[in-house]
Amino acid sequence: MLGRYDVIVVGAGHAGSEAAAAAANLGSSVLLITMNMTTIAQMSCNPAMGGIAKGQIIREIDALGGYSGHVTDRTMIQFRMLNRSKGPAMWSPRSQNDRMRFSWEWRKMLEQTPGVDFRQDMVKEILTRDNRVVGVKTVMGLEIPAHSVILTNGTFLNGIIHIGTKQFSGGRIGEQASTGLTRQLNSLGFISNRMKTGTPVRVDGRSLSFERMEEQKGDPVPGKFSFLDQPHLEYQRSCYLTYTHRGVHDILRKGFNDSPLFSGRIEGIGPRYCPSIEDKIERFSQRSRHQLFVEPEGWDTVEYYVNGFSSSLPEDIQYEALKLVPGFEKVKIFRPGYAIEYDYFPPLQLKSTLETKRIENLYFVGQINGTTGYEEAAAQGIMAGINAHLKIHGMAPFILSRSQAYIGVLIDDLITKGVDEPYRMFTSRAEYRILLRQSNADLRLTPLSYQIGLAGEERMERVRKKKELINHLIRLLEQTSLQPDDINGLLRERGSREIGQRAKASTLLLRPGITIQDLLSFRPDPVPTDTDDSIYKECLEEAEITVKYNAYIERERETAGKLARLDEMTIIPDLDFRSLNALSFEAREKLTKHRPETIGQASRISGVSPADISVLAVYLGH
Repeated sequence: MLGRYDVIVVGAGHAGSEAAAAAANLGSSVLLITMNMTTIAQMSCNPAMGGIAKGQIIREIDALGGYSGHVTDRTMIQFRMLNRSKGPAMWSPRSQNDRMRFSWEWRKMLEQTPGVDFRQDMVKEILTRDNRVVGVKTVMGLEIPAHSVILTNGTFLNGIIHIGTKQFSGGRIGEQASTGLTRQLNSLGFISNRMKTGTPVRVDGRSLSFERMEEQKGDPVPGKFSFLDQPHLEYQRSCYLTYTHRGVHDILRKGFNDSPLFSGRIEGIGPRYCPSIEDKIERFSQRSRHQLFVEPEGWDTVEYYVNGFSSSLPEDIQYEALKLVPGFEKVKIFRPGYAIEYDYFPPLQLKSTLETKRIENLYFVGQINGTTGYEEAAAQGIMAGINAHLKIHGMAPFILSRSQAYIGVLIDDLITKGVDEPYRMFTSRAEYRILLRQSNADLRLTPLSYQIGLAGEERMERVRKKKELINHLIRLLEQTSLQPDDINGLLRERGSREIGQRAKASTLLLRPGITIQDLLSFRPDPVPTDTDDSIYKECLEEAEITVKYNAYIERERETAGKLARLDEMTIIPDLDFRSLNALSFEAREKLTKHRPETIGQASRISGVSPADISVLAVYLGH
């Protein structure tokens, strides 16, 4: 028989894997329960990690001591830094990955993590006593006791797969759905609803004409996600870009009568920012074409993922339409696209630690909260794993604010605003983008993680060295003065105005087109002799950003500091908002529904005005 665990994690997707790793690495005994041991951290949709804002999240997870960055780097087949033409707040790393190696690497890392046990089974019931979780019950009849339980069920809760008029139960195609748990959670007082997501067709690369598409190569010098040393990517696989056209759209429209999306057979809410191809041609009928990204699934496979062709239309319609796409004239389909509908629990039922408000020591993480994306799920996973460990060991919770991390923005959005469609992270959701750069995630978060015991000494020492070197480089710029004869040749070459008298290097760096390396080339000793090359490159970039954008950075820090004070003002847990007649009627209703933990959270709820916040602050004596 299995003994009592500190933490039971239900589901081994990206959320469950990060949760199990974090709790175990902090010292908890962990049981990871999954219905299929061969699909741990499976990339159910596209074989890629990162992207706009999502790349920042993976770097934050890595900075905290999570595994996603390591696994991504070790299984990468292409790397690109997106948005390089924009400011550094928008730079976002993205990789293509080997789908099969990704899952295997995650499993290997978890198996090598002391404190993680595994069980292939399905959880059908949460065991509770006096509104506190005490374990789980599985379909095989086992009752396993635990101090805390983290649910990361993904799309498996009562999942239904749709392909045209066909529909069948499943959490992913070829895998059974999880049943019974929603009903039991509803009986405990939790509110659930339905959401929908979809995945595109997979095709045989041998049947494609890549010469008819636009090749998309990786960066000439590929980067990485983890701040620790990782193997260098010496060779990269290309992706390809092609487009639909009106002829393709006409074929797709033939299947609309059989589309579960338009017929009403799908009740769940679909993602606005990653719609199906049929949804795109219906909503954006004025567009004559849509992009399709053709992405390899790995190093040693001919399977390709057609990003942008998510569909729940009948398979014959998908096939007929695809054959009209340039490069797909002889296409062979491995697997049609499909939609999946599943249960989720609106995240207003959660605390900022992702613990449920209704049942103590029970945590909801990932798509069960209405989010979409591997990165968003993994971010919630590591935070729930951390907080489950801290809670059962009587320690203070670990909460990241909106000015500290994209992870903080994600969780705060979920618990204060809720979701009315699958939640996806964007840089536009963050108020402090210049503070939350992908390049400084380790400087922001590793010291915090080190304090609670998750980030290790090696990681922390690297951050110390990086910080010291950045400060050293900035001091050099501030201490270096250049004569007109020294610098004017370079300024002319870069199309910048010449100087007539001595100028500090730090001032010249503010000019467009002038880099830190240009200016440090005038110094005989820009860097200590024992500096690691990989750290030096990171530090050069970070020092340049710090100097060039210092005014913006300081302005955001000042604004964040003012707003942070609101998040330090706590609200009495059982406060009766309806009794505060000085609040507007809408504020009383919204605050009663959302039950914010702080005045800062209350201020971010739609419908709660600044006047309402002032009333609350006065009433609570803040």
